[in-house]
Amino acid sequence: MAMNRTSKNTWALFLLILAGIVLGGFIGSFAEGVPYLSWLNYGMNFGMDTPLALDFKVIFLQFQIKLFVNITSIIGTIIAIIIYKKL
Repeated sequence: MAMNRTSKNTWALFLLILAGIVLGGFIGSFAEGVPYLSWLNYGMNFGMDTPLALDFKVIFLQFQIKLFVNITSIIGTIIAIIIYKKL
């Protein structure tokens, strides 16, 4: 099954954005302790507060997703998109 150029580009964009979010969040957590950079870790939680539970008597599934978006993860996403456009 051959992959066309569009699907490769889509996966590259997805991976770059994911890397930008993770690295941005990582940098934001380090900047939290620095007084003049603490604003970089300002953000908000999105997601489900209570998990969705499914009990099938044989298997029990529990699903919960939370996302913390901060300033540096947004900056990382923007940088990732700029890098993608340069490639």
